[in-house]
Amino acid sequence: MQVLYNFIAIFIRVAANSLSNVFQKKLAFEGENPVIVNFINYLLLSLLSVPLLFFVDYSAVNLKFLLYALAGGLTGAVCNCFMVMALEKGELSVLGPINSYKAVIGLIFGMLILHEMPNMYGILGIALIISGSYFILESPKALMKKDIQYRIYALIFSAIEAVFIKKVIILSSITASFITSSFLGAIFSFIIMNIFSSSKLKLPVKRHLIMYVLTALCFGLMTFTTAYVFKYMNVGYALSLFQLSIIINVILGYKLFNEKNLLKKLFGSLIILIGSATILIFGH
Repeated sequence: MQVLYNFIAIFIRVAANSLSNVFQKKLAFEGENPVIVNFINYLLLSLLSVPLLFFVDYSAVNLKFLLYALAGGLTGAVCNCFMVMALEKGELSVLGPINSYKAVIGLIFGMLILHEMPNMYGILGIALIISGSYFILESPKALMKKDIQYRIYALIFSAIEAVFIKKVIILSSITASFITSSFLGAIFSFIIMNIFSSSKLKLPVKRHLIMYVLTALCFGLMTFTTAYVFKYMNVGYALSLFQLSIIINVILGYKLFNEKNLLKKLFGSLIILIGSATILIFGH
């Protein structure tokens, strides 16, 4: 039964992630400052988290818990900020598949820091991801574009955040992980907003307010289901399954933002998915 619950949570997480990206892109596309979008998203998520404070076992709160929670909150806020900045400038159908580079980056860091050399499956996975990327990016020069670079920064911080989330869950609970991600994400995104934005924070116009609420709801669902899946699954396997959202992003980019080359991008995304799964499951 737990396996069924895991796959339901993965399905919700994949759908919520894609919808959250859509609403964030719409807000940035309509002139909302990305760092302000990031802060308001976490602020609304924090307000939604308040009732959960009554369901937390505070005996688990200690220095170790706080350190991992702070690290997770910081990396999460930076990750989402880069994600919104990428969505402001780039295509949803391109930025979604770029997330698969997380597996390649994991292998590179393993080689440089841990001296872990990839096996034949790891090399095959890298080759598949690079091959699939050809159909998405069309040229290696695309990696020099700001939106692609922001997306790569986001996935690096996302991969690091996943480790901290897992540690917080081990030390406490899914609920505690969700609450700390929300509140600490709001604090750090507020700091980021004040450092990198010259725009003043003001109440969104009515049509944007609805999108902000929808973004927060989707982001909240994504955050909670991510924590749930991490509790019951290996992080590497979970991240591999989360890659399914790239197919949804390609389709939504085509349907909602008139992005081109649907079939070509879908084909490239399928190759990337196979390569990513090969690395995460067999490449270590």
